[in-house]
Amino acid sequence: MHTTEFILVTPQAQPHVAHIQLNRPKELNALNLQLMGELRDALKILDEDDAVRVIVISGNERAFAAGADIKQMAGKTAIDMLHIDQFSTWDQIRKTKKPLIAAVSGFALGGGCELAMTCDMIVASETAVFGQPEIKIGVMPGAGGTQRLTRAIGKAKAMEMVLTGKFMTATEAEKHGLINRIVPVELYLDEAFKLAAEIAEMSPVAARLAKEAVNRAFETHLDEGLYFERKNFYLCFASEDQTEGMNAFVEKRKPAFKGK
Repeated sequence: MHTTEFILVTPQAQPHVAHIQLNRPKELNALNLQLMGELRDALKILDEDDAVRVIVISGNERAFAAGADIKQMAGKTAIDMLHIDQFSTWDQIRKTKKPLIAAVSGFALGGGCELAMTCDMIVASETAVFGQPEIKIGVMPGAGGTQRLTRAIGKAKAMEMVLTGKFMTATEAEKHGLINRIVPVELYLDEAFKLAAEIAEMSPVAARLAKEAVNRAFETHLDEGLYFERKNFYLCFASEDQTEGMNAFVEKRKPAFKGK
């Protein structure tokens, strides 16, 4: 793994589970271009590492990420932003094949909320706060905030959050289906690792194909989604993991999946 300035990477935080910690504590993990580039590169390396099956992304207790780094954008023109093309980095992150779990405590605002929603699951501490407050500085979400938030919590609630910049507590976020669960602050990272360990025990081949199929549900019509699901289901039968999983079930033993 390359040397990084703004993230800490532990490829085997637990068996088959990698951990990436956003590490700009003084700036509440504000997502500057360098941090996002480091995150993109780390995810690409972990995605290609057969020893890694699930990746957990966290900040610290005070903040997952309190937004984009506004200082980097304040003086820019539309054409500057077009040339910087910061969203190509987000597109690469979104293409991560392995399951991603966001462990969120404290602020997940603006780009931080968008990054958490780019992950496949969110485990939150009781202090977690979600929001898209871009409207308050004269802009709007640009890394999926209007799209993913609306799909997660519905139009009316998303519209209110995006147009007023209001925050959503962890309790509200769970109620509206934005997150998986809430746990006490001291346990939020443990809980994310627990969920990751559970997924890491499954067939990596099936997990990748299943993740693709669930994501497709948000990107297409039902007919096409069902067709995609079916193809991925059949593809599972080309894996050694499927043979092992079904044989283990019949023989009443625990399967030993190898991701092949």
